[in-house]
Amino acid sequence: MATEIKAPTFPESVAEGSVAAWHKKPGDSVERDELIVEIETDKVVLEVVAPEAGTLAEVLVETDDTVQSEQVLGRIGEAAASDAEQAESSGDESSASDSESADQASTPKAAGGQQHEVKAPTFPESVQEGTVASWSKQVGEAVKRDEVLVEIETDKVVLEVVAPADGALSEIKAEADSQVASEQVLAIFTEGAGGDAAASSDGPSSAGEGKAAASADDGASDEQVGDKILAPAARKLVAEHDLDVAKLEGTGKGGRVLKEDVQKAVKEGSAKKAAKPASAAKAAAAAPAPAVEGERPEKRVPMTRLRKTIAKRLVEAQQTAAMLTTYNEVDMGAIMDLRAQYKDTFLKAHDTKLGFMGFFVKAASEALKRFPDVNASIDGDDIVYHGYQDIGVAVSTDRGLVVPVLRDTDSMKIADVEKGIVDFGKRARDGKLGIDEMQGGTFTITNGGIFGSLMSTPILNPPQTAILGMHKIQERPMAVNGKVEIRPMMYLAVSYDHRMIDGKDAVQFLVTLKELLEDPARLLLDV
Repeated sequence: MATEIKAPTFPESVAEGSVAAWHKKPGDSVERDELIVEIETDKVVLEVVAPEAGTLAEVLVETDDTVQSEQVLGRIGEAAASDAEQAESSGDESSASDSESADQASTPKAAGGQQHEVKAPTFPESVQEGTVASWSKQVGEAVKRDEVLVEIETDKVVLEVVAPADGALSEIKAEADSQVASEQVLAIFTEGAGGDAAASSDGPSSAGEGKAAASADDGASDEQVGDKILAPAARKLVAEHDLDVAKLEGTGKGGRVLKEDVQKAVKEGSAKKAAKPASAAKAAAAAPAPAVEGERPEKRVPMTRLRKTIAKRLVEAQQTAAMLTTYNEVDMGAIMDLRAQYKDTFLKAHDTKLGFMGFFVKAASEALKRFPDVNASIDGDDIVYHGYQDIGVAVSTDRGLVVPVLRDTDSMKIADVEKGIVDFGKRARDGKLGIDEMQGGTFTITNGGIFGSLMSTPILNPPQTAILGMHKIQERPMAVNGKVEIRPMMYLAVSYDHRMIDGKDAVQFLVTLKELLEDPARLLLDV
């Protein structure tokens, strides 16, 4: 009896997904919980695994097709006993053949091992799709179990897909830069194939080596620029950062320039262009940018998935919420004095620096308890009041803005907040944040002051109903006890959804923040 393979249940914020890749094809045997297909949403790639062991009997949706939540994608039938026997027989013939083993070393049939579908990860509810960032391995290249095969970039994080066993890729079904859905099949993987291919290439047969190399090149979609071979993801980064290809050093197989090599060069600034050499001109011609004409240069690069999603959510926030902003200013003198007095002791005691964000998170947590409307969210026609404070902290990266969430901030110490923010910042820049770390949140803090912003209007982070904007600390003349003093002042801005929060509550919330920050002892005394 056939068993249906269904798409995952999408969250409320995800309307549909697309089939990113099938990891199995009709007739392939599958094991229970083995990855079959990946569905890409606008947030993440969701993996669909086999509900039971058997044979993939039917595929009902093709790659790139749009699918709905819980839609039937295919069917699994009973496993054919002859499949295992045929695979074993194929393995015996491969080992018995002396003249053809070298030529067939790069193919999965030669290895005679079990085939697996390499699928995209299961995307969370808020992620509809992803993009294949780069393949770390090519067809026929030997890999070890749990070694990274491919990276999938979503609008939030970069997800790694690893090898299910020792072996090699026999087919790549989703090339670099292609869009994939959650649990879409990205490639076909054959157990043991890589070992045979590697052994063959070490032997005296030059013909075998030539075929293995050709197979690897065919699967990688690499591009040669000058004397350099660029992986697809590396080529994209080179174009975005306008780098000199000749200055890049490749660490991949055969000297290939990988994504990691380009990222390292960008960080070190070692591949910036001076005068544009011939090889760099050739790279620019190959990159997805129009040719420079006259003295009015232009460069066109595709918008990243993260940037697309940020743009979409910001527009939706302005179109769906009755957004207003109220302003106030806070004298940062007391907090600055505390930092100056205890920064060395704090660093020794907690192995992290004492910054401003810890004070703001703790003050916001206390103010949110006093004004529950500011900590609430709107869900359709319902208001959801949260009995906890999960505060998102906006982090800027090269790919765009992400908002990881600190959980239960009311019970966190200032040192815990500072450590969490440092960790979020580092992993955000490395693309290592998990989707679950950026979901939820009852309130958000964004700090434009680190870039020099004196005043701004932050945009809501739906479904939250309020967001706090911090700004640059600037000395200004202030009237203090009837005298003019120069004080370190910061403008604060709270944007809020007027459908949920009345102006009075928004203003009083901000005034409470101001009082707590200007007199930090209030945080200890709960007054």
